Amino acid sequence: MANTIEYKGYIGSIEYSSQDKCFFGKLEMIDDLVTFEAINANELEDNFHIAVNEYLQTCKELNREPQKVYKGIFNIRIDPELHKKIHKKALEVGLSLNSFVQQTLANRVLIK
Repeated sequence: MANTIEYKGYIGSIEYSSQDKCFFGKLEMIDDLVTFEAINANELEDNFHIAVNEYLQTCKELNREPQKVYKGIFNIRIDPELHKKIHKKALEVGLSLNSFVQQTLANRVLIK
């Protein structure tokens, strides 16, 4: 995810629709569908917080546990030259650095 926002451990994606002139997103890494939208950054953050709070309240009212998210973010330190080479390769294959590293790690983990 290129643009995200976080609140109470939940991560929301952020996208922009030039056609509708609005920002929109959804809670990521859970199976339930929870969306939010806004016309500016302040409203987006407020509406994201409202969406999370309403999701938690709805789960409480339904007497069910809200789904938990795994943050999915970790920092590593690598040689700057390797960083440059990885980023260059990602650009060559048309991926963001994050997507390239994710795919590379996933391919490595799936190898038995």
